[in-house]
Amino acid sequence: MDPDLERMVELLNEIDDILCCPRCDLALSRTKVVVGSGPLDARIVLIGEAPGRNEDEKGEPFVGAAGRNLDALLEKSGIQRRDVYITNVVKCRPPGNRPPRACEIEACHPYLQRQLEAISPKIIVLMGRTAAEAMLERKVNLGKEHGTVIEKGGIKYMITYHPAAMIYNQWLGDTIAGDFKKVSALLLEG
Repeated sequence: MDPDLERMVELLNEIDDILCCPRCDLALSRTKVVVGSGPLDARIVLIGEAPGRNEDEKGEPFVGAAGRNLDALLEKSGIQRRDVYITNVVKCRPPGNRPPRACEIEACHPYLQRQLEAISPKIIVLMGRTAAEAMLERKVNLGKEHGTVIEKGGIKYMITYHPAAMIYNQWLGDTIAGDFKKVSALLLEG
């Protein structure tokens, strides 16, 4: 079997497992599991924190206000949303949109790792402290580290603020847009 096709089949089987996941208490309150969206051969993967209310209802990532901010950021940087894969560190909405707990992130981490292995992106954008800390396995100071590119295992990880941060701190818009322009430049580097 073609290795790319085999990778896609594995990811689709994994999605079936995620949709029935009982690994943490988030399974008890979710409406829909939000696995991710985008092409399975994307060169860029965007990772956020967790689904919000709109995402939980629709079963798609970044469809609310933060999604509109993300769309604008991608457009400004010359990246098409249809060309990136978007997911979160946890696949179910935490009650009241609270940040996911460490045990919830740990329960979802194998799913996220398998998604990344199947997609095999060149660039992973870590949107927000929760995503950055989960993927880098250390504390992250967004104020100091946003825009930082870290190469690990042949993949470039870029740290930035979560697009939802712009809802409450509009002054962050230019900062985050600058970070996304760096992503666009990384993509051009190959």
